[in-house]
Amino acid sequence: MTAETDGPLAPGFRRFWWGEAVSGFGSAVTGLALQTLVVVTLGGTAVRVGWLNAATWLPYLVLGLVVGALVDRVRRRPVMVVTDVLRAGLLAVVPLAHLAGVLTLPLLLGVVLAFGTASLVNDAASQSFVPRLVPRAALQRAHARLDGAAALAQTAGPAVAGLLVRLVGAPLAVLVDAASYLFSAVVVATLRHVDEPPRYSGDRLTARVLGREVADGVRWVYGHSGLARLAVATHVWFAAQSVLVVVVAPYALLRLRLTPLELGLAYAVAGVGALVGAAVSTAVGRRRGTGQAVVTSYLTSAVGALVMTGALAVPAGWAAAGVLAGGQLLHGWAMGLSNSH
Repeated sequence: MTAETDGPLAPGFRRFWWGEAVSGFGSAVTGLALQTLVVVTLGGTAVRVGWLNAATWLPYLVLGLVVGALVDRVRRRPVMVVTDVLRAGLLAVVPLAHLAGVLTLPLLLGVVLAFGTASLVNDAASQSFVPRLVPRAALQRAHARLDGAAALAQTAGPAVAGLLVRLVGAPLAVLVDAASYLFSAVVVATLRHVDEPPRYSGDRLTARVLGREVADGVRWVYGHSGLARLAVATHVWFAAQSVLVVVVAPYALLRLRLTPLELGLAYAVAGVGALVGAAVSTAVGRRRGTGQAVVTSYLTSAVGALVMTGALAVPAGWAAAGVLAGGQLLHGWAMGLSNSH
């Protein structure tokens, strides 16, 4: 390996990493807090948790290709700053509505839908921003560091969320995430010496031009890029992950009768697994190859999901939480291993 690959990453990336780590921690808190809010505070079921997660990810399904083409036309950093501030403001609506006594499921779904749209735009800008911070040869290692930050957030966030939900309630726990996005916005806004391309100066944006650019991207991915099989496998994985995210909280809170704290600790174990997976991802990729690393991660996720179902066979309480945590550990390790590859 070259010094460029194995040496320290640029200072700009380290600052960016801190912004991602803190906002990721806030998101981990909110993930558990909102699901608990739906199930416990609003008296919801698995179906309502499904609506909550659908509202989060629907923008990615409907607008993903269009947003990707639009973000390619603008400088990424201002987009990231604005969407971070917007997400902070949207999340602040939840505790304010609760305190005013007007928080309902439709209002929450509207906030989450807008939040998901802002997150989609931010993610599109963020993923194409990282290559501006590190050289091409160091990209996998940089993404592994970001995965490690996400894993740390996933480890501490749910445990802290469970404690916060117990102390101040689910709506107020969401404020932690709002503050984390403001921190991220400040970090990105104050980055220095980032070589961003100038604003796009090609064809004027029209529906026809945008459609052509989206079609070109789709043809490239599913055509001669060699990414078609990986893309299809990723689609299937995300569909399964969406199901898992929807059912785990109602499964744990209603069927296993876990407390929010116990569920938070089980989610935290997934973060531990993701941290370990991210830490070894580069080494596994070098030894086994990128493709085998991805295949291994998918198989491990499947085993982890099967282990989670075994929690029904043990007594409710900490025993069930332990089995659920074991499945989360395997699934988290698999995600930490696969993402950067």
